Amino acid sequence: MTVPVAAVTFDAGQTLIELDTAMLAARLGERGVVTTAAALAGAESPAWARYEQVVRAGGHTGHWQTFMAALVASASGVDGEHAAELAAWLWSEQPHRNLWRRPVPGMIELVRELRRAGVAVGVISNSEGRLAELFVELGWADEFGFVLDSARVGLDKPDRRIFDLALAQLGVRADQTVHVGDSRIADIGGARGAGWRAIWFGRAVSEVADDGVASARDAGECARALRAWGAPIDSTLP
Repeated sequence: MTVPVAAVTFDAGQTLIELDTAMLAARLGERGVVTTAAALAGAESPAWARYEQVVRAGGHTGHWQTFMAALVASASGVDGEHAAELAAWLWSEQPHRNLWRRPVPGMIELVRELRRAGVAVGVISNSEGRLAELFVELGWADEFGFVLDSARVGLDKPDRRIFDLALAQLGVRADQTVHVGDSRIADIGGARGAGWRAIWFGRAVSEVADDGVASARDAGECARALRAWGAPIDSTLP
């Protein structure tokens, strides 16, 4: 028998919010680097693959810059050393002008639907320490019961301790909880290691041979997976 969902946590980047490639192109232009939003979008997939490689190696330190350097080098043609310098500069600017700010279609609406249904909702993110402030800027400050930002709590996914910390704030059992995120290692591996169910989210996900994992390419598929696990929602998301 499936235990009904009582709580859902979400990753932030590439799940609730995605990279604003137009803003990134403009920021690179400030440093004399010519590229386009389309070129950056086209380079994201291999850059995320590189990110997954370094996360698999353990920890989170420096991996944002690894992703960004790979993205910038591919989209603009600058050499690796210059790309690394640009990534370091962008990281220093990130707390002031966060590049992850474009809402993923339908996801904040799903969050609100869950809250209306009485499901506890939170965020667990490997971030740079100012995610809560970004949510204030986006008008989302009241949408989540808590925001666990790895840079603030000193723990990062897939470390199960950050999931245990979230569970204590949710006030439910692990088998009543689902985590939604885009990283197979950090999000799905971390949640499953903590005894949670998980939804692997994103346009390029595939099926996973695990009854505790569902795959969702968009907000509508995410809502359907949650309903299948007993979340008390009646989503009209496509």
